[in-house]
Amino acid sequence: MGKITAAISAVGGYVPEFVLSNKILETMVDTNDEWIYTRTGIKERRLLKEEGKGTSYLAIKAAQDLIEKGNIDPKEIDLVLVATATPDMPVASTAVYTATEIGATNAFAYDLQAACSSFLYGMSTASSFIESGRYKKILLIGADKMSSIIDYTDRTTCIIFGDGAGAVLFEPNEEGYGYQDEFLRSDGVGRDSLKIDAGGSLLPPSIDTVTNKQHYVYQDGRTVFKFAVSNMADVSEKIMKRNNLTNDDVSWLLPHQANNRIIDATANRMNLDESKVLKNIQRYGNTTSATLPLLLYDFESKLKKGDKLVFAAFGGGFTWGASYLTWAYNS
Repeated sequence: MGKITAAISAVGGYVPEFVLSNKILETMVDTNDEWIYTRTGIKERRLLKEEGKGTSYLAIKAAQDLIEKGNIDPKEIDLVLVATATPDMPVASTAVYTATEIGATNAFAYDLQAACSSFLYGMSTASSFIESGRYKKILLIGADKMSSIIDYTDRTTCIIFGDGAGAVLFEPNEEGYGYQDEFLRSDGVGRDSLKIDAGGSLLPPSIDTVTNKQHYVYQDGRTVFKFAVSNMADVSEKIMKRNNLTNDDVSWLLPHQANNRIIDATANRMNLDESKVLKNIQRYGNTTSATLPLLLYDFESKLKKGDKLVFAAFGGGFTWGASYLTWAYNS
């Protein structure tokens, strides 16, 4: 028996039907399509508008898509991880509810939160469980209903974020394909630059916190952009050097879809041709934990067995990192 690696064996995804275009945003806040697109690369984003539906709805839909396409028996799933910054509710895990609803009755489940890096960190967690030899099928879902925490009168944030979910299944692989390496980092210096002030133990909900709009995302865009550009590019370059990868070796870069300029800066540091950079930011905006799996969902048909993939992300807190994975199948 060869060394066990953790390989992605199936992919699923879901985005809501409602499209919030830049043209619609022009009627809501003082902005315009050209301004948004030239600064972010975003043309539209999807929002979950139905009442009473949260992040779990998105996660369940993405998981069901994966299960159906991959012909997976949900009872064989050992663990369900939901990477999210917008859980349905405090305390009661969104992953636990998701697992039950998709029929993964033999799995244990929990949420993982590292802002926009949540899915990237989740890949590390899922692969470690697989490599331990104790678990055979781990479902990792990145899902966020960002519209639930966005102030649609704040033009600095409402133009950026959208809702969506993507899912991957990790299984053991003995051919050497799958998760190869990671370079993950964090720094609490970013705690106040991208956050929600209220609703946690530090500042519990009150009439005042609601009145003062402290339950919405606040972002110091300039600071976040500066850190994201330098750090996401830095770890992507490091993961290449550590694994002796040249720009010719890397088949695809899957970068967090936060801003086109951040994506381009990362690709430039890797000396990577634009044709190798996967993007869907123009259609979905920043779906936080869902951006990386939605890239896999949208571009699965392009990926070939043996392709070398580099994932990179940057999130609030600050959290960031890069990982290197070789693709294990032809779709």
